[in-house]
Formats: sequence, structure tokens, C-alpha cells
Amino acid sequence: MKKLLAAMALGASFALATPAVHAATPKNTLIEAWHMDDIISLDPAEMYELSTYEVNGNVYETLVAINPHKTSEILHKAALNWTVSDDGKTYTFKLRPNMKFQSGNPVTAADVVYSYQRLTALNKSPAFLIQDLGISTDNMKTTLKAVDDLTFQMTVDQAYAPSYVINVLCASNFSIVDSALLKTKEVKAADGTSDWGNGWLKTGSAGSGPFAITQWKPNEVITMEVNPNYYGTKPKLKRVVWRHIAEESSQRLLLESGDVDIARNLSADQLDGVRKKGGFKFTSTPQNTNLYMGLNTKNQYLANPKVREALRYLVDYKGLVKTALREGWVVNQTFLPSGVLGYVDSNPYKLDIAKAKALLTEAGYPDGFPLTVNVASTEQARMDIAQALQESFAKVGIKLQILASDQKTVITNYRARKHEMALLTWGIDYFDPNTNMAFVVNTNNADDAKSKPLAWRNGWMNEDFNKQAAALLMETDAGKRKAGYQSMIKAWQPISPFVMMFQQTWVAALSPKVKNFFIGPSNEMTQYSDVYK
Repeated sequence: MKKLLAAMALGASFALATPAVHAATPKNTLIEAWHMDDIISLDPAEMYELSTYEVNGNVYETLVAINPHKTSEILHKAALNWTVSDDGKTYTFKLRPNMKFQSGNPVTAADVVYSYQRLTALNKSPAFLIQDLGISTDNMKTTLKAVDDLTFQMTVDQAYAPSYVINVLCASNFSIVDSALLKTKEVKAADGTSDWGNGWLKTGSAGSGPFAITQWKPNEVITMEVNPNYYGTKPKLKRVVWRHIAEESSQRLLLESGDVDIARNLSADQLDGVRKKGGFKFTSTPQNTNLYMGLNTKNQYLANPKVREALRYLVDYKGLVKTALREGWVVNQTFLPSGVLGYVDSNPYKLDIAKAKALLTEAGYPDGFPLTVNVASTEQARMDIAQALQESFAKVGIKLQILASDQKTVITNYRARKHEMALLTWGIDYFDPNTNMAFVVNTNNADDAKSKPLAWRNGWMNEDFNKQAAALLMETDAGKRKAGYQSMIKAWQPISPFVMMFQQTWVAALSPKVKNFFIGPSNEMTQYSDVYK
């Protein structure tokens, strides 16, 4: 969507309508209306919800981070620099001197060790990020070391591509926490194991970033204020307040009345209303979420590659972006969001009934056949897509039945391979192409397979792609690795068990007083240090 790879590189687009007069929020405080009821825990080692990443991305520092404005670049955060050993397994990071946590405690290599160990030991949802590097509770005391106060060393189990390892470490789950503080908050269980301060940090704040969390009332409000001990340039704002406002119409009213500075969840119609009123700015950035349709190759029709190819020509990609998906999605027919290493702007498909009909005839189905598609009835955009597909499919004789249900039912059936087709979204876990190999890699297609990636869920396995993915994970030349994924995408598109359709875009409406606000391509990249009014 960034399709506009240029748009991704530059970040966001702005528009300003006719001036208007608004009530004033405090000059040193930014107030946002945001639907953020997904927040469960503020602990970086536990968080796995989108909203939490945005908050913690401003509260904690990681060793390294993706540049939000140019996602091919790595920012040096807590790490000044790093080296990789000759065998490709040991990474040594030199930390910035004189960094402090909000408590005033110094940031040291021991804090990095503690943070990475607790991510491993707590074994919460994001623990796989570090476990995939070969670090476990059995070896974490030897693989994670503080060589001295400002030197951290990590040893992984294989000579992975350095770009992969560094990209993974950019995830906010690798945030550095205040070990001295958290050790005073640890609670021992009856068996003697520690909770690593998780009980306290679920609602607490122990970072060294530009802000610190001062208030969280679930489903109501989160407030963060400037961290006086931050090592970098002090933020221009004193505080940022997110108000949970579920209704988009309420968000619009609050924005127009001047009670909030930013509305984050306005629909296309609501955005049109704000534009008509005039006096507001708008900013948008492509996100890392793709909308696609999974095709279960266990179905007798979908097992045929020509049938799957025909279905790709039965989607009105551009028409849907202009109507049902207006303001929220752009066309992306690859398995990677734009901006991720290896993405290529390859959108070869368009609505072409004659082409689809010819492919179905070649496949031996000139008169079509029946199919079903599982869709979450609560997701209006997906229902609109399903209804559009039903219409275009009928033109080639395919009788498409829409099986609308709650999202949980759709996902449960999908994970059990009980669907024929399913409309779903998928977001990346970290800014590296390996995160989306779930669309490509499947090493065991048996029903009782231990690993069940998206390719498995659709009954598809290709040994050539499995080998390519494994080789690219170990490719040390970043340029060759990028080119390898780009080639993979183009070879994968015509034979895969997916109809890749769209990439999400987030749009925000702003008071004209707000300066430098930028929606990051992933949540933790929405930064507030440079925002002011």
C-alpha cells in the first residue's frame, strides 16, 4: 500500500482543508481519541496487542529499531554499534554510556541480559521471537552475557542471516527493562519460580525511553509523561493522552469540538464529513497487515493450480479499493507488506472474466462448480468483498455460498482445515520477510503435523519453496537475500493457495495545531518525541 513504496519511504501524506476555529486542549498535552480496548498487559515480554506496541514503543528502548521513515534502515538505539563473530553466531553490542531508566537507575548490559532472559522464561505469546534464535530457558544463562557494564553478547544457535537477527531484535518485545526495579517486584510461586516482575509490570512502567506511563485505566485512558532521565533530546510535549473512544462518530465529534487533537479510527464516511467541515489535516501510512483469501487445496476444485489462478482474475481489486475499502486498504498481491525487505511491487492480477473463464475451461470446469467462503460477519469490509466475489464468480458459473459467522468460528475452522475458502487478515510479527514464510513454508502436510503455518492450513506444500526459504534465512548478503525473496514472490504468486488482495492503510484526522505527527508503518514506530502543538 505503501505502494507507493515512495509513500512508504516518505511516510505519510498530508492534506489541509479550509481553516476553522476549534476549542483548545492544553498546548503541552496531546489528546487522542482511539479505539484501544485490545490492551491486556503493558509488560513488553507479554504484550501482543497492537495498541500496546504504540504505547511501549515510546516508553522503552530496544538495542536497535527500524527507521519508521525508511524501513530499510536500522536505527542505533541503546546500541551504539555491534559486531558478528566469524562463525556468524555471536553478536556483540556496545551500549550507549550514561543512559538511565525513568527510575534513575543506569542502563547496563545486565539489564539487557535480564530483559532477554525474562522474555524467554516467561514464555508468553511473543517468546517465540527469541526462542526462534535458539535461546531457551536451558541455555539462556550461557547464550546471553554481560561482558562488562556496556557490552552485551548474544549467541544464537545457527549462522542466520545477520539482517534477520537484527530485524527480529527491533521488535518492541525486546525492550530493555529496569532489572534493579523489577527484581524488587518479583513474586515467587509455590514451586519457587519467579514471575520476573510480570504481575507488577502488567500495569507498570520501567523503561528508558522518552516517555513513562503514569496512568492506565483499562478501556478508558492511558497517559504517558516525559521521562526526565531520557538520554536523548527531550520531547516537545509534556504528556500524551489516549482516550478510549469506541464509536467513530464520537471520535469525530470530539475532534470537531476541540476536545481531542487527533481522531484515529474514522471510517471513510466520517473522514468525508470532517473534510467537508474543513479546518483539519489528514495523515495516512500503509501498515503491515495483508487481507487475503485462503484456498484449501484439499478441495477437489481448488487442488487444481489453474482453478486457483482463475480465481485471482475474479477479484475487482481496484474497484473494491475505490468503494468498500476506500481509505482503508490498497492493492498488494504479494505475501509481504511494502516496506519489508524483499517486497516487490508485483500486482499482476486484475478483474478479467474472460481470462478466468478460459483458465477454468483449461482446468476442465467450463460450467463452474460450487464453493463456500468463510467470512467474519462482524467485519463489514470482508463481507463486502465476499459479496463482490459472489457476483463475479457467478459470471463464470461458480456458485459461491457465503458462510458468515463470528471471527472465532472462521479462525477455528481455518486452523482445522475445515474451510474451502476463507477471507482473513495477517499481520507481521517483526520487520523481516521470514515472518511471513507462513504463506510459503510447510514441511509436513499431515493432518497431525506439529507445525501448522498458513500454507499447511490450506493443504499446500512445495519442497522447492521450503528449500529456498531455508537458504534465504541463512543468506548473509542482504542484497542477495532481498533479491531472493523478490524472485520467490513472483514464482509463488501463480501457484500458491492464496488470493492476496490488499494491504491496510491507517488514516488519522488531526487538529491543524498538531505538528510532526506520523503514523508509523507498525505500531511501535508511531513516535511522539518530535510532535508538538
